[in-house]
Amino acid sequence: MKKVLITGANKSIGFETTRQLLQKGYYVYLGSRNLANGLEAVEKLKAEGLNEVEAIQIDVSNQASVDAARAEIGKKTDVLDVLINNAGISGGLPQTATGTDIAVFQKVFETNLYGVVRVTRAFIDLLQSAPQPRIVNVSSSMASLTLNSDPSWPFYHHKGAAYLPSKTALNMYTVTLAYELRDTPFKVNAIDPGFIATDFNNHRGTGSVEEAGARLVKYATIGDDGPTGRFFSEENNPATGEIPW
Repeated sequence: MKKVLITGANKSIGFETTRQLLQKGYYVYLGSRNLANGLEAVEKLKAEGLNEVEAIQIDVSNQASVDAARAEIGKKTDVLDVLINNAGISGGLPQTATGTDIAVFQKVFETNLYGVVRVTRAFIDLLQSAPQPRIVNVSSSMASLTLNSDPSWPFYHHKGAAYLPSKTALNMYTVTLAYELRDTPFKVNAIDPGFIATDFNNHRGTGSVEEAGARLVKYATIGDDGPTGRFFSEENNPATGEIPW
């Protein structure tokens, strides 16, 4: 049975992604910053008959928490097949380039970029033990420099001075990581789940968590002929899924 760790998985897109991977026969370590919330999420899934899941406390913005999660999972398995870096924060919107306090930038980057780096570094050895390791970094079409520079893009006027750069930086980390692992079985991609109605955006999104979960699962389970080091947003490009950086 393949094993996956999903950060920020106790609700919304992470929770639905957990559900869909469980339905596909994966064993899921459901990462949650608050353990009580994670345990509650696990009970909901088990009530649906999805039992191959357990909660793991992990605050991606805290190195000690990440190290403790690595130690805990390491007691249970020598192999991790998939890592989905899903945990993320907006930092509160709106965010102007001249008016947003530096503390907001630091907080957003601490989770959205440094958190991904922490977790990836902590679990890379378990992933390297898997025959077909996959890393999915949950990004956003808002990270695209090209789209954000195009006045005809529907979301052109939706800027966020801290959030957008944090995801753009995440994309570059994804490219660099994929390049470093290019001669291995790894597949590493940045995936935009879409503009999804969750509490992240006060439920203003137009897509469903089911759609978002399916997009993440698609790239978490790609075959050996699948892409690596790419940026996909099926909402913005239904034809091929790939969008410009």
